[in-house]
Amino acid sequence: MVLVAPAAFAYSAAELATKNVEAKGGIDKLHAIQSLRLSGNLRIRSGTIELRFISLVKRPHSIRYEAVLQDLTQVQAFDGTQAWQINPFGGRKDPEKLSADDAKGLGEDAADFDGALVDYQARGYTLDYLGTEDIDGTEAHKLRVTRPNGDITFVYLDPDAFLEIRTVNRRIEHGIPKETITDYSDYEKVNGVYVALALEFWTKGSSDHQKIQYQKAEANVSADDGVFAFPATQAAAAPAK
Repeated sequence: MVLVAPAAFAYSAAELATKNVEAKGGIDKLHAIQSLRLSGNLRIRSGTIELRFISLVKRPHSIRYEAVLQDLTQVQAFDGTQAWQINPFGGRKDPEKLSADDAKGLGEDAADFDGALVDYQARGYTLDYLGTEDIDGTEAHKLRVTRPNGDITFVYLDPDAFLEIRTVNRRIEHGIPKETITDYSDYEKVNGVYVALALEFWTKGSSDHQKIQYQKAEANVSADDGVFAFPATQAAAAPAK
């Protein structure tokens, strides 16, 4: 009797990670992007409020998000060591440092510059292939990424394109499990690398889905380290242009 492996397990975890890297443009082109600025719109509260949104990422571990509504700018940033924010929508116009738990998401966003599967071994991630799962009618390949701190990300790859269509992040924050789901679409090439320009994300159990649509993507932009660091003065916290 000849046993045939089910199609769901036709690949190993390492093979799928390699296919994901190749689908994005290859490791050399991925590494060639040292910074990335994405500009677009963020819709919240079931699409009833729209904000201008900017994401700025710089290797190896820096990230800054800005959400702008009228003359108010919310900032969240991480410089590889310290995370901080300015939240005028919550009545806080001065910069404030974030706790280690509150910084987890920012730190992982910065570390996963290219996605959780790129350079996963170098970052000490453990990778497991869990077969396929239906994601909105697509039998996506499901991989589990376990970080050194124990946090887990489930990555779902399109079976044909091998690009991410969903990630599910499971973290422990302030002793409480938190699960965030993100869907990816509208992939476009930026400096030879496919980048998702449309994101929809929500916390498990919540009906409040937030959506980002980027209209502009710029690779290898000039980004001074100071824009990611906790500002010494209010002027230093000014929005990135």
